[in-house]
Amino acid sequence: MSGPDGGWFTERAVGELRPGDHGWLAYRTPEEREHVIGDFVHDGLRGTEEKVVYVTDAPPERLPGVRRLAAAALADRLRRRQLRVLPLERTCLDRAGRFDPPRLADAVAREVESAFGQEFRAVRVTTELGRLPAAPGPAALTRMLSCEHLVDQAVAPSTTAMAVCQVHRAALPRAELAALRDAHEVLVAVNPEYDDGVLRLVRTFEPHGLRVEGELDAARHAVFADRLARVTALRRRAHLDLSGLRFIDVAGLSLLARHATGVPGGRGLVLDDVPPGVAELIDMVGRHRLPGLLQGRRGSAPARGS
Repeated sequence: MSGPDGGWFTERAVGELRPGDHGWLAYRTPEEREHVIGDFVHDGLRGTEEKVVYVTDAPPERLPGVRRLAAAALADRLRRRQLRVLPLERTCLDRAGRFDPPRLADAVAREVESAFGQEFRAVRVTTELGRLPAAPGPAALTRMLSCEHLVDQAVAPSTTAMAVCQVHRAALPRAELAALRDAHEVLVAVNPEYDDGVLRLVRTFEPHGLRVEGELDAARHAVFADRLARVTALRRRAHLDLSGLRFIDVAGLSLLARHATGVPGGRGLVLDDVPPGVAELIDMVGRHRLPGLLQGRRGSAPARGS
């Protein structure tokens, strides 16, 4: 796909990243970061064959994905150097405290190269760009783009390494986020909650809820009800993005209404971007028979990954 500023990229679920991928995540909420970066890190650490390199100034036990490990397991991963937490100051800054892209790229390259001698078959790298102490403006953006280019040179040709650069959307101006996004060929997305090729359910974070794609038929009512219950259990109003829903039967619509009336606090369910065919079914059944289903956003959702 093409971004609005002319960059070309593909969107890939974090669990589908491949060696050589240099991905980008501009996350909105800590929950989204935990679902994406947390899965990226935890998938590398739950076995013994992959190495994880995390460039940050946070302690290991507070990192996404690492928090899922027991204390003894974390100590083992650190002892074996399977988890490498590289401090920002020593890894990214020169002696004057300025961001030094070649220094970061060299550190990443060394960790990737050392993995062979440590008998790891793959390396996962992630950096927190928004935590770099770079002054705003064109010069800082130029340094960050230079860093992305150098990291790409270290990772893209590799048959063993993959990287995700992460930043909170509020950390940088929109134009800088777009420029950095376009320096990557892969936009990293959350893993689907469910995907059998017919129905696909994906968590959303702003707004909180689920994106429902494909066909919701009788064979998939149970799994949909289960995933919906997990989302509404978090005591926030849940939105369902139905823009990609091609089919839902009357029983599925009734399932939605029953669930909506059972949500604590009378919050109901908000239906966003309802396709014409689904809207016609709702009108045929009668909105008065579907209490708790609230009309939400209409029209196309904003582009994901922008």
